[in-house]
Amino acid sequence: MVENDGDQQSQRRPDLATKLPGMFSRYKSSVEKELYRVVPNAGDPNVPNNEPYRLLRYHLGWVDQQGEPMDTSVTQGKALRPTLCLFACDALSDDYSKALPAAAALELIHNFSLVHDDIQDQDLERRHQPTVWHLWGIPKALWSGNAMQCTGDLALLDVAEQNVNPATVLKVSGILTKSYLEMIQGQCMDLNFESRTDIKSDEYLYMIACKTGALIRAGLEIGALLATEDAATVKAFAEFGEHLGQAFQVRDDYLGIWGDQATLGKATDSDIRRRKKSYPVVFALERAGGSAMEDLLRIYRQEELEEDDVQRVLAVLDEVGSQENAQRVIEAAAARALEALKPVSLPQWAQSEAEDLVDFLARREY
Repeated sequence: MVENDGDQQSQRRPDLATKLPGMFSRYKSSVEKELYRVVPNAGDPNVPNNEPYRLLRYHLGWVDQQGEPMDTSVTQGKALRPTLCLFACDALSDDYSKALPAAAALELIHNFSLVHDDIQDQDLERRHQPTVWHLWGIPKALWSGNAMQCTGDLALLDVAEQNVNPATVLKVSGILTKSYLEMIQGQCMDLNFESRTDIKSDEYLYMIACKTGALIRAGLEIGALLATEDAATVKAFAEFGEHLGQAFQVRDDYLGIWGDQATLGKATDSDIRRRKKSYPVVFALERAGGSAMEDLLRIYRQEELEEDDVQRVLAVLDEVGSQENAQRVIEAAAARALEALKPVSLPQWAQSEAEDLVDFLARREY
């Protein structure tokens, strides 16, 4: 994919907006099996005080509120980060088994952040079910998130059992830990943005590079590192992930305002109602002037927004071209992602899947 117009891209591969690329189905079973292996069973009588693990399994979509098994098809996420990790390893070595512990660790660390994010954002629902804090309270949600993080850290250590040399195991561990420290830094910045209206686009893009992009980058970097000792190749996959993360998050911001409510399964004006400073709003705060700027500042200083306020924000976003600008940022990041992989000699299947992945993340509808 190059810097084509978004409409032309959708016409070329319209299925990519709504259908997950093939790599997700290829690695789905392996990711699930590894996660089941590393997360203790809440029903195991040998596990003392197993309530934390029941809450972990609930958040992951494996059990209901009573701890009974449930259909996970509607409650699990895309498993993007572990999928990228396994893809990188597979593309470079034709064997992704040694990356399975790292893939599970990435998914668990990501989910630890979601449990805590739900508390901070006071979200009542995640993946079509009530959030952990909403059901069991903030204290239990905090320690269940902490337990998720610890379980992820322990899962990563199993890389040492995959015929990986100790120096590489330590390097992989360092990459993951540094990435979720960046993720936490990004979350702190995002919380700080809630009380500000002077945020610049570059500042926002740096925040999402930490909060969202760090784990995506780490997944690809770790997968590559477990497959090859070539530093240039590992760096190329890390850069691929860095740009992919930006495309993913800005598209998420786009959908949070202009997405289809039926497809997303949530109200598409919720980001505005919560006065969330997503990329389109940050762009508007930079570009608006006169009465439009006065209205934005007034609305985003209110505790609660009425329907007229939401419609006025949408009108200002339209006036300054926020929707078009967001799509341009997404397309540019997608193009840079594929450019980063050009120096790497990949098998044709991997090259095609990388292109499909970038197209999907830049055009996705959910």
